[in-house]
Amino acid sequence: MIEVVAKLLRGPVFLTGEVLECVITFTNPITARSTSASSEMLAWASAQIHCQFHTSESRVALPPSEDAKHDVQAENETVFVPNRDSYCEPVPLDGPPSFRGQSVKYVYKLTVGCQRVNSPIKLLRVPFRVFVVYGLEDYQFPPDEAVAPTNPFLDEDENIKKDTRLVDLATEMLMTNTSRRSLHLYNITNIRGKVGKFCIFKTIYKIGEDVVGTFDFSEGDIPCLQFSVSLQTEEHVQEEYQRKPGQPVSLSTHARHQESCLHTAKTHFSLPIPLSATPSFITSVAREPAEPPTVLENQSEIITWTGAGKIDVDTFSWDLPMKVLPTNPVLASYVSQFASSNSISI
Repeated sequence: MIEVVAKLLRGPVFLTGEVLECVITFTNPITARSTSASSEMLAWASAQIHCQFHTSESRVALPPSEDAKHDVQAENETVFVPNRDSYCEPVPLDGPPSFRGQSVKYVYKLTVGCQRVNSPIKLLRVPFRVFVVYGLEDYQFPPDEAVAPTNPFLDEDENIKKDTRLVDLATEMLMTNTSRRSLHLYNITNIRGKVGKFCIFKTIYKIGEDVVGTFDFSEGDIPCLQFSVSLQTEEHVQEEYQRKPGQPVSLSTHARHQESCLHTAKTHFSLPIPLSATPSFITSVAREPAEPPTVLENQSEIITWTGAGKIDVDTFSWDLPMKVLPTNPVLASYVSQFASSNSISI
């Protein structure tokens, strides 16, 4: 028996264009009673990066293709050479980001194929996640960056230096795009009048941030009974690929805040962003003004005031498009659902 262990050194999250480095270890466990004749021989081993594309047949109609497979593989050599310290391969720049939707899915994995002498072939798969930061593919690193930070105590490989600069550049670009704040004010109205104001400080976020907004009902003509804020992703399928004409958009809700706000002047909400999302705002308002409870002067008896059992309301929704960018892949690795290593026995 040979135990095969594959471990991603940097974690299970990568940028397109970044070099994936994986240490693949082959171990022949020999007990005290084993002899040299009982040791196993490895015939061959190979490693490749795959991106599997899955579609829902009920929602997506793909054009006819000569190749039935929908795998995106790295263009360079992907054979694992045993005399190397580890398997290294860049994640394709033209690959899509990892995505699990209702219509399509893009799933990345490192596949290690190996075979023991006179034994069947076995595959070891290590899933990982891929981010796409648009604009990095056009950046050309200078051949010699004298100003780049280096560690004089480490003999760093040139690929490792480039990957570090790539991640640092992506982080800087993401911080620049998501740190810009500009006050956005929206009036919430319907055919009966003004309900209130909604305020948000930016519309571009990155994964892991919180969407924070405020509501101001103090100047509203119509009282708001309740509001609900949902953080959603919309998955659109182009018309030419829709299975049915006028196919509805797929919605996935990631977070939701609901609050009763009658007689509330100002309030706020905070929703965490786990993935790229487009939030939807739903507000319920009363048709007739609701009179606040009054207490008579010199009231001696204890009276419990209860709300109305039934109120006619108008309900309307409002969608605010947002842009959600990736985050630093190193930080995302700490909270990823994927394990950095996997193993099999052959």
